[in-house]
Amino acid sequence: MKVDEFLVERWMNTYETDVELNLAETCVKPFTLREYLEFVNRPDFFKEYQDTQLTYGHIEGYDELRRGLATLYKNVKHEDILITGGAIEANFNSFYSLIEPGDTVVSVFPTYQQLFSVPKGFMADVKLLRLKPEMNWLPDLDELTELVDRKTKMIVLNNPNNPCGSLINEHTLRAICEIAEDVDAYVHSDEAYRGLYINPDDHTPSIVDIYDKGIAVGTFSKPISLTGLRLGWITSNSEVIHQCKLRRDYTTISKSMLSEELAALAMPYLSHIFERNNRIIRENHKLLDDWINNEPYMAHC
Repeated sequence: MKVDEFLVERWMNTYETDVELNLAETCVKPFTLREYLEFVNRPDFFKEYQDTQLTYGHIEGYDELRRGLATLYKNVKHEDILITGGAIEANFNSFYSLIEPGDTVVSVFPTYQQLFSVPKGFMADVKLLRLKPEMNWLPDLDELTELVDRKTKMIVLNNPNNPCGSLINEHTLRAICEIAEDVDAYVHSDEAYRGLYINPDDHTPSIVDIYDKGIAVGTFSKPISLTGLRLGWITSNSEVIHQCKLRRDYTTISKSMLSEELAALAMPYLSHIFERNNRIIRENHKLLDDWINNEPYMAHC
């Protein structure tokens, strides 16, 4: 497999650890360990687990953790959730499991580079559905229809979009799914930022709640502020998850049992964490907006 250099990751690795203020930070103020254990009312967690054997974790993911994540969707069974090493492994596993040489993959652009570079590395014919400012960085359905062909295996979305912040609403998502259904294609949706909204009235549904061949990816890094646990998940229909499990046996086997136990503590508190994090991003967005509007070097850019 030949891969393109992951430009944003190379750039961040070079610069992000040596700045005073990182305005490009992708995660919402990660918890300190002490803060998190107090937030979930388990300050003695490590004392309780001192005699726990550090063995392999649960192969498909800690059951309590998957049951908690299932509550983020309307009709997802916990056994159809697979715990991964962040959203980045979940995305990779989806492409690794489903994309073959010669398949057509249509991906939105701009987006997180992995979403189009990895299918290209698997020898797919990748077509870019370019998002435009005059359309509020949302997919043009007519253009999507032209890009899709009979070899289309997958349409790739990023909702909410990284880096544009645009939200695809349910009406448009259903229209995209109809286009996919016409050629029996999957719709893979990286939903790493789902649950974070500058406008309190905003909302976007998950692809798996509206399309049987939808594939949704989530992460603990962005909306849940547990970045250092390095966990994410993928959910879809049972056959897709089965295929992902088969490939996972060759790459991951299991995640850290300690990370999963810590992550599971968050499950009863998800709504409180989302409330905390939306408050933070709305306050910070206002600070940034005010600064740009009052900074003479920025205001007229």
